[in-house]
Amino acid sequence: MNTPHFWQLILGTIIALLPVINPVASAPVLLTITEGDSESRRNQQVRQGCCYMVIILVTCLFCGSFIIRFFGISIPGIRIAGGFLVSGIAMSMLAPARLGPDERRRHAEARSKSDISLTPLAMPMLSGPGSIAMTIGFTSLANHWLDYAAIILGIAVVAVISYFTLRLSGQMVKLVGANGMNALTKFMGFLLLCVGVQFIVNGVVNIATDPALLQSIHSGLAR
Repeated sequence: MNTPHFWQLILGTIIALLPVINPVASAPVLLTITEGDSESRRNQQVRQGCCYMVIILVTCLFCGSFIIRFFGISIPGIRIAGGFLVSGIAMSMLAPARLGPDERRRHAEARSKSDISLTPLAMPMLSGPGSIAMTIGFTSLANHWLDYAAIILGIAVVAVISYFTLRLSGQMVKLVGANGMNALTKFMGFLLLCVGVQFIVNGVVNIATDPALLQSIHSGLAR
């Protein structure tokens, strides 16, 4: 067992997923869609939502290899596509928040639901397209069952952090205020943008250093 690699995978999963999931930004939305609920009821919804999030992401982790093989997608392609997707999400976090008609409608529908733990809390708020794409990308880092165990532990830690963050959402919004929440969101967006750009860089480097590509270039130059 490579202990440093095991802990690096756990830490890397947490660092990569936490800005994407961004429970801090979800706190005000949670308070909006659970308006009128008791604190115990809200905590129950948060607990179930975080459990659903783990189930969704772990399922994507194990199905990722099958999806990649079925569609013939290369690992560098997954990294580049995931990098663009994550960077797009980061740019939306860095841009001024605008609540469009569709988002208002979704919030109104969420408020009318008796159970919001699966949707919209678990999906798409916590396990949205960005976190799912990134989790599928983690399959390129897993070569042994211990690697999968490390990634799952990282996902579980992110779920625990999300649970306590959302559970304290009321106190956090009151303490930090609207400007503080906006600043935190922009900070998380910047970290997420860095992660997305690094994904793209890694994918491009993998393609540029592919032995088959280098061999074809060498053969072309030798003619």
